[in-house]
Amino acid sequence: MNKHRLSMQTNRSSAAVGVLAAAGITVSLMQTLVVPLIPALPHLLHTTTANASWTITATLLAGAVATPVFGRLGDLYGKRRLLLVSIALLVLGSLVCAVSTSLAPMVVGRALQGMGMSVVPLGISLMRDILPPERLGSALGLMSSSLGVGAALGLPAAALIAQHADWHVLFWGAAGLSVIMALLVRFLVPASPVTTARGFDVIGALGVAAGLVCLLLPISKGADWGWTSPTTLGLFAAAIVVLIGWGWWELRTPAPLVDLRTCVRRQVLMTNLASVIVGFSMYAMSLIAPQLLALPKETGYGLGQSMTAAGLWMLPSGLVMMAVSPYAARLSAARGPKASLLVGAVIIAAGYALAPPLMGHLWGVLLFTSVVSAGIGLAYAAVPTLIMSAVPVDETAAANGLNSLMRSIGTSTSSAVVGLVLAHMATRMGPVAIPSESGFRTGFVLGAAGAVAAALVTLCIPGRRGAAAQPSTEPEPAPLMLARSDR
Repeated sequence: MNKHRLSMQTNRSSAAVGVLAAAGITVSLMQTLVVPLIPALPHLLHTTTANASWTITATLLAGAVATPVFGRLGDLYGKRRLLLVSIALLVLGSLVCAVSTSLAPMVVGRALQGMGMSVVPLGISLMRDILPPERLGSALGLMSSSLGVGAALGLPAAALIAQHADWHVLFWGAAGLSVIMALLVRFLVPASPVTTARGFDVIGALGVAAGLVCLLLPISKGADWGWTSPTTLGLFAAAIVVLIGWGWWELRTPAPLVDLRTCVRRQVLMTNLASVIVGFSMYAMSLIAPQLLALPKETGYGLGQSMTAAGLWMLPSGLVMMAVSPYAARLSAARGPKASLLVGAVIIAAGYALAPPLMGHLWGVLLFTSVVSAGIGLAYAAVPTLIMSAVPVDETAAANGLNSLMRSIGTSTSSAVVGLVLAHMATRMGPVAIPSESGFRTGFVLGAAGAVAAALVTLCIPGRRGAAAQPSTEPEPAPLMLARSDR
């Protein structure tokens, strides 16, 4: 009887992990959904190229704001409940985009999709609550890798659909997939028994939203507006003022949105900083490799692939992230998650070092992107363990949400910096300016430098902690209470 009960529990745990990982893949698909449409969006939405870019910017901003807020709400009202709310927003946003024929509703729909990006940090936090310690390491690695897998699967699939069907089909399909995920989460993922009795910090939520918009908006649109324009500089200045004021409030309110005292612990602070830098290196490859594959062979360095073919050449790199996650769990169990993060950063740097001599061959691009992705998989599999072993158990969703925000800041900065490099180190091919070979090589140097910086930051993280992400021994500032079954 005990063996049968144990087997049933194992099967339920496996199903929950599989569903949460699939939900993460679904969320990351939303990020690459519009990539094949970008050149055609001005025509499809009857707008300018600069205005069409809001379909990307809206997703970024909404996701950045929603992630820490939804994380805190998950700690308060139940992680599975907020997970379902996030997926519902994905459904709603996809439906709005599916019926859009102009810019405004498309931007609204993409913003709603961005608000659903909290699925991954909520799923990671939920795993800590519902899984036995011996299964947590591998599950966290799988969930973390889902972002890379979804992005890798999404690009060729979206390109294929956009090439052979009406572009609205992409969003109808996204809505249907999200509905399936919601049903699977509702019936196969158990509710977390952990929540907190503290209230929600409304002022803190408004403050972080205003500060992040003022920070990320000029990072995303600075190239269009001009980096020294009054709008760009004014928003950066406003971000500094608002975020300083927000920090002052968070340190004085009894139930903060983000516990900054926990965030400045060396393990949390250094892990979040490493996440920013790894996010920078990860997105540099996402920007460079597809363009290198798609540029015509007449350039002398482009590989002349269609959008669909380029996506297929990038696909193995995403699958590599998932393949290395079990090894990340073993390394973390044997040497600690700090070792996994450090090894991952070193492998990322090695992948970028391989890029310049291999960039002229399709197999070479496949090789160095796979090496970089292996390093990213190792690094990101270790991050949740480092975070959760340093925060109280009733703050895991908020802490993981903040860490996801750090990754977003890294990818946004990478988009701005690498995009600026490729734009300024350009060459002309007929009437069109395209990134030069030296621009790509400089991008590789930036990615490698980011990985080396991440390794140095990782060395500042305190020594080995258990891979099972045991709850922090810090005293809880508020009593825990059992969540109701609908959480």
